Amino acid sequence: MSETSGNWFIRNHAKVERNATLLLGLSLVTVAIGGVVELAPLFYLENTIEKVDGMRPYSPLELAGRNVYIREGCYNCHSQMIRPFRDEVERYGHYSLAAESMYDRPFQWGSKRTGPDLARVGGRYSNEWHVAHLINPRDVVPESIMPPYSWLMSRELDPGLIVNQMQANAVLGVPYDAAMIENAAADFAVQVDPEGDSEGLLARYPKAVIADFDGQPDKLTEMDALVAYLQMLGTLVDFSTYDPVANTR
Repeated sequence: MSETSGNWFIRNHAKVERNATLLLGLSLVTVAIGGVVELAPLFYLENTIEKVDGMRPYSPLELAGRNVYIREGCYNCHSQMIRPFRDEVERYGHYSLAAESMYDRPFQWGSKRTGPDLARVGGRYSNEWHVAHLINPRDVVPESIMPPYSWLMSRELDPGLIVNQMQANAVLGVPYDAAMIENAAADFAVQVDPEGDSEGLLARYPKAVIADFDGQPDKLTEMDALVAYLQMLGTLVDFSTYDPVANTR
């Protein structure tokens, strides 16, 4: 802005502030210019989500666990979005990427943190810790006000239902292919069997954690599913090689 135009605004701003019609008109013009600047570039982008190596749809067991997470209202107290601020990055890890939520229907960013953010909780604690925490949170975090979820240990899952859930997600745009849906029930069961043949599961869902999560090898429970979901959160993207500049090109 030139010195001349700057002086004009200084001399005339009182007139604008005292004229409601003029102030409203200029405000609308300002907002319109800002809107065009913000929105116009979006019409020239094929995708507003950056491409990130490693992202994949949830495995059948992880998807079932996510359904439990939503049903129990975990999002009311735990966010899954690390903002790009120093204090958040130092506490929770790399700030969240849009691509990490691209297969979430709905996303779990959250708006409240009664408990810590869970976007990078995968691998931070053992399966046993998660199970103990969910059965009685105060056994591992004495100051916790989280309610217990011990009944998840006894609620068994029906592998047949996961096929319908995956098909519904596919309709919404999640890239579950025919092989994933055909093998859903088998993948569902083998993820909790460390001795099983998990080659196909890992080919379809790289980095899937395979374990008897709840310590009950004779049961496939909601506890297995929820812990499997928690253990994959934030583990798919390798941030040691992630280049934010390269991924915006």
